[in-house]
Order: sequence, then C-alpha cells, then structure tokens
Amino acid sequence: MFIDRAVVHVVGGPGGAGASSFRREKFVPKGGPDGGDGGKGGSVYARADPNLATLLDYRYRTHWKAERGQHGKGKNMTGKSGADLYLPVPPGTEVRDAATGTLLGELVGPNDVLLVARGGRGGRGNARFATATHQSPREWEPGEYGEERELELVLKLIADVGLLGEPNVGKSTLLSVVSAARPKVAEYPFTTLEPYLGVVGLPDHRSFVMADIPGIIEGAHGGKGLGLRFLQHVERTRVIAVLVPVDSPDPQGTYDLLMREAALYSAELAAKPHVVVLTKADLLPSGSRLPAIRTAGGVPAVAVSAVTREGIRELLETLWQTLRSGAATSSRPI
Repeated sequence: MFIDRAVVHVVGGPGGAGASSFRREKFVPKGGPDGGDGGKGGSVYARADPNLATLLDYRYRTHWKAERGQHGKGKNMTGKSGADLYLPVPPGTEVRDAATGTLLGELVGPNDVLLVARGGRGGRGNARFATATHQSPREWEPGEYGEERELELVLKLIADVGLLGEPNVGKSTLLSVVSAARPKVAEYPFTTLEPYLGVVGLPDHRSFVMADIPGIIEGAHGGKGLGLRFLQHVERTRVIAVLVPVDSPDPQGTYDLLMREAALYSAELAAKPHVVVLTKADLLPSGSRLPAIRTAGGVPAVAVSAVTREGIRELLETLWQTLRSGAATSSRPI
C-alpha cells in the first residue's frame, strides 16, 4: 500500500527534576548541599531512510514520545539524559507543522536528519543555589516539558523524469516497456491509483529514474480526479514528459490543458524542462502526418508506440540529453 501523507503527534521527553540533598558523611559535619541537576529530556528527530518507500508505518502508530530525563541525585550526581527518538521516513519527505502548515524542513538525501521536537531542560539541584549568604538552600527546580506538536509528513517521490498525461494515454504501458516496473495496465480510466517508479537503463551504463503518476484531468489542481493528490510527486522531477496521444480529438488542446493544470498547481512545476511524447503512434493511419504541437521555447517532441517499440530509443536519448542539459542546476549528477 502506497501511503504518501501522514499526521503524527510528537512529544519531546521532559527533563528530570533537580535534587534537594545535603552531604551526610562521617566526620564531615554540615556537609552542605549536594543535590544534582536533572537530566535533559530526549529530542525527536526525523531521519531519511533509503530502505523505506512509503509512510505506511505512521498510519498504524501516530503518537511518538522521546524518553524522559532522570531526576538528579545526591552527591552532585546529574540524572541521565533521555535517549533521542528518530522517526525513519523515506527520502523526499517534507515535514510541516499540521496546525499552521509551516514547512519545518525536508529530508532528501539518505540519512538526512531534522529536529522536530526538542526535549525539555533538566531542573537544577539545590547545590546550584548555594551562595555565601545562603549556604543551606533547599530550593530545586522541576524539569521542563518537552516540545509537543502535530506534524504532517508529505512524501514527494524523487525521480529524474515524471510522466504527465490524461488517463489512458499510455503512461503505465510506457513505463513497463522502458523499465522493469510493472504498473497495472487496463483499458479503463484511472487504472493507476498510486505512483510507480522505474529505473530506465541505456547503453554505456547510463540510467535514470522515471515516475508514473495517476492521470490528470481538467480541474486536477483543485482536487478533481486524483491529480491534486499526486501532482506533488512530479514536483521533485527534473524533466517532465508530457504525454499526448496521436488519436486525441484535439492534441494541442490536450497539451495546453496539461500545462495549464501544472501551472495552476505550481508555477515552479510548469517551468521545469519538458519533452512532448506523442503516444500510440501505431494507431496513426499509414501516410498520415503527426499532429503538430505548438510549444514555447522549441520543446522537443517524439512519437512513440509502446506496442511496436517505435521511437522508444529516440525518446530515451532525448530525455537523457534533456537531463544532461539541466544537470548544472541539479543537485543530483547525471
């Protein structure tokens, strides 16, 4: 089951209380205060784990609390600090404050760590309150409570190329042809209900990761269909493959619709480099010309057929070259 959103309640561990104690030892009268400080409470961190692919674990357990600090003791002994708690999440996870929507941070690389709830400070023992004029203090401090908050975890898949298209344009079929991924393929709309990733291999030991998301329809940016929920998964891609079927009644209108929905969802997403992929080329009658798609900036267009494998090699090389041309602005080398 692919879970890309979760809300969890996290609590930093409370600090331990300081001790109120006086030294008691043979031949040492009036030994003075020796109460130690309380230990610090454990903090809660989110940590990227490359072995995870979904947020499924947080559907079954939503409350997480770090260990409390131990109380101080006599003989100036400080209490043991509480152990920090690490929440493993898949790389590509954003962490937001659920109450305000504020972005606290994101974990992209393996083993990235983000502090999400700080542990409480330990209280001071009575030895800390001794002065020249106040030599037998009995004051001590309780430990502070740890930070407590509701977090929203949002997973955005990390891929090089994202497939963007209406339902039933051949996204899943294309991914199954160019990689070892096996998404569900059927003749009815919205066959794909969750994103799929596939590693595309090219000659000379070259490869890139391709992501397939559910189909986009008009109004997807506002929650229509499944688009709003899954457009987030192409936000991190470096290149978008815009799929337009050659048998569409209005190929230009289809292309304009997809780019408009992407722009309404995120201007940054619409500004990413993209390649137009004319799918289902095998359905084009013999001798017919490919539909012309008007784009801004001379975007390359490649006609392919996942059934006959026509144009597949050209498409992969075009995507590779587009990735390389944008490698200078990417944090991931190609």
